[in-house]
Amino acid sequence: MKTKTTLLALSMALLCSGAWAQDTKPPITASYQGNIFKPTVVAATDERVRQLKVPAGFTVSKFADNLNKPRMLAVHTDGTVYVTDRDKGTVTMLRDTNNDGKSDQQKVVATKKDMHGIALRNGKAYLMTVNDIFTADIKQDGTLGELKQLATGFPEAGQHADRTLEFGPDGMLYIQVGSTCNACEETHEENATLVQMKQDGSSRRVYARGLRNFIGFDWHPQTKELWGFDHGIDWLGDETQKEELNKIVDGGNYGWPYVFENGKPNLADEPPKGMSWEEYAKQTKFPAMLYDAHSAPMDFLFYTKSQFPADYRGDAFLTLHGSWNRSEPAGYKVVRVRFENGQPTKIDDFMTGFLVNNNKAVFGRVVGLAMHNDGSLLIADDANGVIYRVAHKGK
Repeated sequence: MKTKTTLLALSMALLCSGAWAQDTKPPITASYQGNIFKPTVVAATDERVRQLKVPAGFTVSKFADNLNKPRMLAVHTDGTVYVTDRDKGTVTMLRDTNNDGKSDQQKVVATKKDMHGIALRNGKAYLMTVNDIFTADIKQDGTLGELKQLATGFPEAGQHADRTLEFGPDGMLYIQVGSTCNACEETHEENATLVQMKQDGSSRRVYARGLRNFIGFDWHPQTKELWGFDHGIDWLGDETQKEELNKIVDGGNYGWPYVFENGKPNLADEPPKGMSWEEYAKQTKFPAMLYDAHSAPMDFLFYTKSQFPADYRGDAFLTLHGSWNRSEPAGYKVVRVRFENGQPTKIDDFMTGFLVNNNKAVFGRVVGLAMHNDGSLLIADDANGVIYRVAHKGK
């Protein structure tokens, strides 16, 4: 499906009135061209999976399928894989009991409306819906005990309901709370932020702000610095706003919705307190790298296992769910973010080929990432209910 629309009611003309007129500020006028193109979803047949492209020495197979809409992944110390499904509100347990690289046990072990985020720590699962975080004991057979509420009162989701959470090297729990909108001034202090709390739910506070939809994040294994990709604003054209790789620091402001990329103004939203966009930009952190606009970055994971070649260790993988807000598709793949001396240097394709039929159709939209205990990489696909397994040298 392809259509064209001119943004913000076909023409964005922000004209001065009221207080602006009193300040004799000049009118602000901008016009943007937006596009919609959504590839048709087709089945993830074995033949299509075989034609996926990965670097030499790697193989791709189905670890599990028939999973409805799998989203975020986590792997327990005993190798049990857990996957959330926000559509059904479930957590499903997957086990590969004969170590053949494919799940042979599949069981729903928890259910809550809008279940999405998952993290495992010290024999417990931490699970997040839109408004609440729950904990549950992980039993010896892999099932989960009773869900107990750890924290509540997170704001309503609006446009972004994909809450995620991870434990940092400091033992603190970090929670991603997306924006309610494409670009607007939020009314709840926790929207468009990364929230930090202790493992018991206490000492909750906003750690970083100005993050539109910061779904995937992880800590560099050597530097322990926090990195992740934020979604850019839609309806600014095919090539704007680019996706941002940010290093997240305590107290950092990353610009949304007023400025983006390296301080560019979002003319539809005027900064608060009478500030100019240039003045506001000086208070924000700029991204370390930019990537193709509207690619829709999802999970972000540093590779720390030993199955892949040594030069992969300390690099990160990123899933790109795929665009809808541009004339030609972008994303729909997994990329490798290379790091040197703790800093990102380049982004390479790692797993491609989901787009077929001259980019008019797609058989996979990748979301969650996890490293299995054997060092293989697991990748969730919520378009066809599949979890892919990428291994090196047939392992």
